[in-house]
Amino acid sequence: MNVSAISTYTGLTGGASAVQAASQNADKARFSELLDKLRSSNEKNNFNSENSTLSSSQIVQKGRLNGEYTTGFAGIYTSESDKAAMPTGAAANQANPNVKTKTIDKTSELYQKAQELENYFVKQMLSQMRKSINKATESDFATGMYEDMLWDEYSEAMTKNAGFGLADQIYSQLA
Repeated sequence: MNVSAISTYTGLTGGASAVQAASQNADKARFSELLDKLRSSNEKNNFNSENSTLSSSQIVQKGRLNGEYTTGFAGIYTSESDKAAMPTGAAANQANPNVKTKTIDKTSELYQKAQELENYFVKQMLSQMRKSINKATESDFATGMYEDMLWDEYSEAMTKNAGFGLADQIYSQLA
């Protein structure tokens, strides 16, 4: 292409192609800079993807399965007030007024496991509720899998936020 054809083309597009080319070049430069930073930080940490050997215990949290997609209950309670919290929900409703309620350490691993057990019961409850719903259309395998994962997340959110108190009761009995 000669110079007059290029100037004619630029005149027709109003310089938009020149602006787009400059933007692309700037993006490429920023991306190259980011790659260089990552490579240099990996060299500092002596990490190389060719010779990396990580075991699943280094990747997966303790007590979780490799490939588990739910967010889990670890790290929800981290404040000092959570170490001596009062029970909530059904655990707070003490039938005998003479029995002093125990405090709960919500940061402990035992409480996390109690929450997982409560989550399992909530999943079972939701599963039975879902069976009572009539579906208008037939669903395929992928849709069923997605719905199962969605309802698992619903049950986890309910366990974290609804305040059933079952995890508090389990913790109180086991602690």
